[in-house]
Amino acid sequence: MRPRLFVAVTVLLLAAGLVSVDLRPVHAGEQPSASGYNVLEPIRHGSLTVFPVVAPKSYATSEFLTLDEGLRSGEVVVTEYGNVRGLMRRRPTPAVQRESAEVNRLVLINNSKRPLLLLAGEIVTGGKQDRVIGKDRIVPAESDPVDLSVFCVEPGRWVATSAHFGTSGAMYGATYGATYGSAGSAGGVGGGTLMAQPSVRAKAMGDKDQNQVWAEVRKQQASMAVELTGAASPVSPDQIRSTSSYARVMENKEVREKVDEIAKPIEESYQSLIRQLRDHKAVGVVVAVNGRIIWADVFASTELLERYWPKLVRSYASEAVVTRAKGGEASLAQAAAFLGDMDGRRETIENEPGVYRHTEINGDGFKAFALTSLLPKTGFDVHVAKMAE
Repeated sequence: MRPRLFVAVTVLLLAAGLVSVDLRPVHAGEQPSASGYNVLEPIRHGSLTVFPVVAPKSYATSEFLTLDEGLRSGEVVVTEYGNVRGLMRRRPTPAVQRESAEVNRLVLINNSKRPLLLLAGEIVTGGKQDRVIGKDRIVPAESDPVDLSVFCVEPGRWVATSAHFGTSGAMYGATYGATYGSAGSAGGVGGGTLMAQPSVRAKAMGDKDQNQVWAEVRKQQASMAVELTGAASPVSPDQIRSTSSYARVMENKEVREKVDEIAKPIEESYQSLIRQLRDHKAVGVVVAVNGRIIWADVFASTELLERYWPKLVRSYASEAVVTRAKGGEASLAQAAAFLGDMDGRRETIENEPGVYRHTEINGDGFKAFALTSLLPKTGFDVHVAKMAE
């Protein structure tokens, strides 16, 4: 990135009064990581810090359909495990009708002519209870029903509200509407899946334990209720505590306002930065809350990052709202070291031949997850996530 461009971007952000960045020449503000990515100077607002990540190469990812796009268009259907009959596309054997729904299983069918990308942490609402996807995966175009591994994030309900699962009503920030509202690839504003905050994602992705997911959901609901104590609001903290739905809590007007205080400045500033850095292949972020690096999300392209960015930044901001432990400021060197360390003690690999490979790396103080596309003309990592433990 050229110094003149960096200074122009920095002036823009500072003039808005929304973020603080270190005003240093870009050659002193880029930190290469051992993974081959470059980590840039941070964007900070309140207790949330994001370090933009740029890559040496960007891949063609426009062919991939996101869950939000598929659900809104109706080309992707998610339903309870018992509702298999009638969804089969190819029937080498008679379709099986399952007798009952199961907490940790959903069925998805992709009727689109595009492969579907699912990210761990995406929450679908409806059915007998809201669920969070537990693992990144790719679903081929025009698929037969796929058995999804999910975790419940609504521990108090087991009554169907709808036959199928859909999108939440208020999950996109203003920047998303300005970016995609007319003819963008995401199909406009009007709802999308919620991305669980990192602490909840970690329990689903890393621990893979339903009881721990439930415990973390209750913990975060309680923490959010504490944050609302004393707020001039028609919704009391007791009402936040009483609902079992994680998604409903995060969609509450007062909760959204608390999250927006942190999320919107970061979202808008980074969206501008992504546009400025498009030629430099901005592909992800390293995330710190209250001075502690907690997470990284890196994609195969700037285009894919842009499609997920609005709900990702809200998930990071949700974590910042309820995290009270204070620390110093995370440094650029720490962010680069976190992203660069991918050497683990153990690797677990799962393959769906010709579709994807999912790799889980367990290391000292971290877990990392890489989703590699094996579809024709691909062979690259579509998404890499890393969590601190």
